[in-house]
Amino acid sequence: MEEVQRIKQRFGIIGNTPTLNRAIDIAMQVAPTDLSVLITGESGVGKESFPQIIHQNSARKHGQYIAVNCGAIPEGTIDSELFGHEKGSFTGALEHRKGYFEVADGGTIFLDEVAELPMATQVRLLRVLETGEFIKVGSSKVLKTNVRVIAATNVNIPESIARGKFREDLYYRLNTVPIYVLPLRDRADDIYLLFKKFALDFAEKYRMPAIQLDTDAQRVLTSYYWPGNVRQLKNITEQISVIEHRRNITADILRQYLPDYAPQLPALYRKGEDKSFASEREILYKILFDMRNDVTELKKLIAEIRKDDAPEETQIYGNPYGKVDRITQKPEHTPYEVTATSKKSMEIEDTEEIYDESLSLSDKETELIKKALEKHDGRRRNAAQELGISERTLYRKIKEYNLE
Repeated sequence: MEEVQRIKQRFGIIGNTPTLNRAIDIAMQVAPTDLSVLITGESGVGKESFPQIIHQNSARKHGQYIAVNCGAIPEGTIDSELFGHEKGSFTGALEHRKGYFEVADGGTIFLDEVAELPMATQVRLLRVLETGEFIKVGSSKVLKTNVRVIAATNVNIPESIARGKFREDLYYRLNTVPIYVLPLRDRADDIYLLFKKFALDFAEKYRMPAIQLDTDAQRVLTSYYWPGNVRQLKNITEQISVIEHRRNITADILRQYLPDYAPQLPALYRKGEDKSFASEREILYKILFDMRNDVTELKKLIAEIRKDDAPEETQIYGNPYGKVDRITQKPEHTPYEVTATSKKSMEIEDTEEIYDESLSLSDKETELIKKALEKHDGRRRNAAQELGISERTLYRKIKEYNLE
């Protein structure tokens, strides 16, 4: 346990959750070996710390450590980036270039967002893992490298395998030793510790007193869902530190910086639901599924009203998503209203207008992307994180729907 605390202090890891300590212990145990490691967890949980722990505690610590964000490299150039290319092998290849696997010979490569790799690149990566061999783009010469590979992803890879997006043999080769990093909401005891650490860091950075939370604000902080995990907590702490003149932060002030669970994207952030979607299309399917459920509930409501022997001119008010109350006088502030002038007029066709709303996937994709970009003032990286997709996928969608 003392060794785990030493590692946490060295790499700036805050928290005492048993699962977090276990993940650090696994990283330390596997570090002296050359086994491949796959780190999984939601975006923003701090997965990037574990490859450094493994590298710095291995026999390769004096070799190169290269971190590669696979989701940020265009598909057409990623083979060249990883494996290098020969002069003239493609347009723009004006000179010979070494790839990361050649440069990192004797060291460690961290492949972040590994699930974003194209299938052709996955085949090349599998060969490196199995034989240590690779071929540069535009070459026929087989080269050797001695590199330790650590990968990370926030995608459910078994689901990607089922959809034909990821090679099963590569998954098992990468997943020799799995490490799972908990989302922040499952580390409730660590949330306030992280907040205090970030507050002190920003106080020092901006040369101002550190912000503090009153009791109610602490409860708000620890009960929030934190869809962006540690990264979101750090960003919000920095915002409050810079913007607020008061150093004692109340619950009301804190709530201004905690976005609601994206009411404009109801399927994305509903507290207690699994939001680990593997692609933006799965998100859209989830939204359409919820919409269809709402329509079904409304149809049931209309059918019940038709069966009811309500007298003419009786007013029926209620929430179409819940129980309907029959009353004779209209209550104040009733959010939903259905007026029945006769039983005959309450035909099922009354629900047809609901189906007139576009259920096109492309329309919903366009709408979600626009709202995410507006929310983050056009910052595409933040919008991509909000939507749960890679930045490269967002760029492709923006171009596809002409949203420049």
